[in-house]
Amino acid sequence: MTNLRQLAVAATSAVLISGGGMAAASSQLSDIQRDTIVRRACEAAIWGMPAVGVYDIELAMQRDGGAEAGTLGYMSAPMDSRHGFLTANDVTPYAFGALSTKDGPIIIEVPPAGDKAAFFGTIVNAWQVPIADVGTTGEDGGAGGKYLILPPDHEGGVPEGDYLVHHSNTYGVHFVFRPVAKNGGTHADQAAYAQTLQWYPLSQAASPPPTAFFDVKETPVNTLPVYDMTFYTDLNTVIQREPVLAQDKAAMALLASIGIVRGEPFEPEAETRDAMLEGLACAYNTMQEHFITKSVVPLWPDRQWGVWNFADGQADAGFPYANDELVLVDDRAGGSYFWITYLPKNLGGGTFYLTGLRDSSGTMLNGTDTYKLTILADTPAEDFWSVIVYSMKTKGFVSGAERVGLATPNLPDMQKNDDGSVDVYFAPEAPAGLESNWIPTGEDFFLLFRLYGPTEGWMQSGWTLPDIQKAE
Repeated sequence: MTNLRQLAVAATSAVLISGGGMAAASSQLSDIQRDTIVRRACEAAIWGMPAVGVYDIELAMQRDGGAEAGTLGYMSAPMDSRHGFLTANDVTPYAFGALSTKDGPIIIEVPPAGDKAAFFGTIVNAWQVPIADVGTTGEDGGAGGKYLILPPDHEGGVPEGDYLVHHSNTYGVHFVFRPVAKNGGTHADQAAYAQTLQWYPLSQAASPPPTAFFDVKETPVNTLPVYDMTFYTDLNTVIQREPVLAQDKAAMALLASIGIVRGEPFEPEAETRDAMLEGLACAYNTMQEHFITKSVVPLWPDRQWGVWNFADGQADAGFPYANDELVLVDDRAGGSYFWITYLPKNLGGGTFYLTGLRDSSGTMLNGTDTYKLTILADTPAEDFWSVIVYSMKTKGFVSGAERVGLATPNLPDMQKNDDGSVDVYFAPEAPAGLESNWIPTGEDFFLLFRLYGPTEGWMQSGWTLPDIQKAE
């Protein structure tokens, strides 16, 4: 029987790789063969970005954290520069996990909101399509609930029980929840609350086994995608274990032509690897360009600050990044999962994000100049504001930085202006005497300015955030 690899070879008139027990047609690729690999590897990486991004979180938990499959991560304190996560915050700790329904339905039991902390977060599938929001702004409304996730091949009806039922079209089930502090709750309160989360197979619901946790604050993990051959080996891992969705069959044919085929080993030869890496560089540059030029649009006509520019209709649809006609591969990659993770099924939740890519002159921020941002005393955040530096290269924290952000809780230690405003500086070295107002850079960067608990009506109030100024 003709297999997928043979079909791919016939389509391209050449054997491009020797994996799967087939010998290469020659020891050297022709220019056409090489160009084909480069093109298809580029498109494969863009197409696979959301799957690789969320799988790398699972992989890092096991590789860096020593966690067994099914172990959940929690944090005894917020992240710092030792932690590699796409545009995470350094204010609220996280709880997260990577689970599988391959052996049958699972239950993620979210506790009711506590006196000192409550969950806010989202469960997603292996392609980061949201399945359900949880917690006070989620489906359980803060009352807690048993989220029953059925696998793609589930047969029969819905099991009886007090469940919030969702059918996943992938076996992989991933989530990140934030145990948001309440009523003066501390990091210790948040960590304790996070560990009241449970998960277990439906088959063990009558007597659930204890849920295992490890502290990601004490055992840092680096979940950032790496743009080398591991990107493709990670993509291959997802392809091998997940069902093929109808919308992805054409993409699977392209993957087959570069050696990624379900049920077959991925063993590209050196020439093929070199061509694939060239394709990966193409993919990275394409997603980076999309991020810079399309992902953010100005919020105010006279300011550089922008807001996230999601593809039309996706927020209302719950971010499937597909419609009746298209899979929105560029919008979901460079537009989202190249730099963020775990979009909610429903936007909201009491946080508003502003993105800063450029200074007041419209020039991209760089890692050598010194910049200043004046944060006004009347900033409309009922809870607090936060500003964080992210590497333009990795979309994570600047590695090794002694501080990645500043926020309202830091104000008592910062120097303030006479009008109550505060100047935050971004530079490789702290301006003299202003160490408490400084966030290190040292490489090209961008900013996320978050309003936690934005004041009702703030967008109509006339308030604006001053632009980032290049300091003298």
